[in-house]
Amino acid sequence: MSNYYCLVAGMPDVAFDGSKVAYSVERFKEDIYPELSAADAACVDLFFLERDNANILNILRNGEDADILQYGCYSREELDEIILSAKNGDAPTEGVPSYIYSFVEHYVSNDNNTNVIWEDVLSAYYYDYATKCSNEFVAGWFTFNRNVNNILVAFSARKYKMNIAEAVIGDGEIAEALRTSGARDFGLTGALDYFESVQRLSENSRLQERERQLDDIRWKWLEDNSVFNYFSVERLFVFLVKLSILERWAKLDADKGMQRYNEMIAELKSGMDTKSVEL
Repeated sequence: MSNYYCLVAGMPDVAFDGSKVAYSVERFKEDIYPELSAADAACVDLFFLERDNANILNILRNGEDADILQYGCYSREELDEIILSAKNGDAPTEGVPSYIYSFVEHYVSNDNNTNVIWEDVLSAYYYDYATKCSNEFVAGWFTFNRNVNNILVAFSARKYKMNIAEAVIGDGEIAEALRTSGARDFGLTGALDYFESVQRLSENSRLQERERQLDDIRWKWLEDNSVFNYFSVERLFVFLVKLSILERWAKLDADKGMQRYNEMIAELKSGMDTKSVEL
């Protein structure tokens, strides 16, 4: 494992309090990522693969018209080649995650099935791959996220009388308990130190407030589980994930501000039209 004294020392402090940070995921990919060892870069790739997942689904659905998210692991041209190779039944190219090939093959064989939620299928493949990461911290992060998502999905499925077993993804004790337990808490109180927080979160019907609380839980997990990681790739990974959380909320706040601005303009126009009628 490499140590990154200069990189970590140069990182700005970040806090989930609405304050701006003079850094970005884009800058991380351009400045920090190239300095990583091959093994550490493979760990960080798991973060960027989420963008590739979205791009792959978009290409499969929309072909040449697909809009592509930037700063994944692969370019549009590379993704086109990977998808074509998978469709042809070729063996995975060295270095390309095997789950991508497995998913594309599954998609091509079942794309006429309108009952499939392909985002969930791809997530199952992705998390199964990411939770097997050789880095214990990174594997733990993806295990945590899969557990949180499964818990929320299970409570939602129970509320709306849907099939919980089909909604939960992955294997392991937590997934099995969610699929099979009839207990109010699925028998998981005390099994996970964040279970009760997520359970309370599932009862919150205010979506934006719920999302912010969910990111609070994620932020806390990152901090609690990286206390003794100082100048390692784990510290850089935590910084990257925190940046992505802050960027998402900055965009959401900007979108909300623009929505309110448009509403104000509409109100002004409506008022002007009313005065014109009165005149």
